[in-house]
Amino acid sequence: MPGHDLPFSAAEYARRLDLVRKEMAARDLDVLFIEDPSNMAWLSGYDGWSFYVHQGVVVFHDAAPIWWGRHQDANGARRTVWMDDAHVLSYADHYIQSKHRHPMQDLAGMLRNRGYDTKRIGVELENYYFSAKAFLTLQAELPNATFEDATGLVNWQRAVKSDEELVFMRRAARISEKIIDGVFARVKPGMRKADLVADIYADAIRGLDDAWGDYPAIVPLLPSGADASAPHLTWDGRYMESGEATFFELSGCYRRYHAPLCRTVFLGTPPQHFLDAEKALADGLAAGLDAARAGNVAGDIARALAKELKAAGIERSARAGYPIGLSYPPDWGERTISIRDEDDTVLEPGMTFHFMPGLWMDGWGLEITESILIRDTGPAECLCNRPRELFVKD
Repeated sequence: MPGHDLPFSAAEYARRLDLVRKEMAARDLDVLFIEDPSNMAWLSGYDGWSFYVHQGVVVFHDAAPIWWGRHQDANGARRTVWMDDAHVLSYADHYIQSKHRHPMQDLAGMLRNRGYDTKRIGVELENYYFSAKAFLTLQAELPNATFEDATGLVNWQRAVKSDEELVFMRRAARISEKIIDGVFARVKPGMRKADLVADIYADAIRGLDDAWGDYPAIVPLLPSGADASAPHLTWDGRYMESGEATFFELSGCYRRYHAPLCRTVFLGTPPQHFLDAEKALADGLAAGLDAARAGNVAGDIARALAKELKAAGIERSARAGYPIGLSYPPDWGERTISIRDEDDTVLEPGMTFHFMPGLWMDGWGLEITESILIRDTGPAECLCNRPRELFVKD
């Protein structure tokens, strides 16, 4: 039987499958194998913590997709995918971490039995979960097949969110607001970071009345002082100190959908360079939001931001954002569009981004960000509603 609690309607899954099949046809692919858990969930509904072993969804032109994975995870697939049980296939446990066999041998056998051993097969070559050994094994098992790099094929079909998806992202945004509010209410000098993170997780997982919290694809990031010059440091057992800024890079998550929200807290009286950077960043965000309009390109957002920062004497080389939506660890980005000068992707209504112009300077850092939605007309909508400023607390 199909999954017992599908997050989306049958029409929504059909829409997604149709998009992927059209792109497969455009690339002359006979079959597509995807191992990215975010793409798997988006196409099939599958949701489980099993992405540490080989698994995937196989997409055909003329039949429903097949979920394929470890035998002990097959019942999880039957509970979460929209396809019927005949489209859930599994491999035996002796393939797991074996020196003598590999799960891709089982997948190759399935494709061979269905007549795809001489066809054009798309695989996600640049993906966290599809290993070099997996690709080499498939090549060895199917020597007469033609393998094509289909990295990002599904990701790009996810760029424009449906109305059903936006409901989930708005719920995630409400959780993000709750998390940030909790941080500001609790944080104080002498508070141990580990205790603060415990509260962050409690708020994130409890969620709100109409939206329970899921685990986010990235853990809380909250470096302080000079550590905040690095964007991806996590917490430790040290204590919050007066005279330091800490940025909080966080996201609520609802049914795997994210709406990241970053804010910075300064304990004590911030120095003037922080206040100057806060104003420049707020001005840059406002300019970027105004440029984030349907018909413009992603680079327009980056250029609008850079103009305001440059006027304040701030040079920033990193990209300023990326698409967001449904994600699994280790990243809540969709790995397609980048908000940077060279990206000429046309913005379309329904696209969602984390507009993320973090400042990681010599000895300090400042993050003020927004999750945004490209609208039919006018500037982008911010999914969260919290002051776009440096939070100051004694």
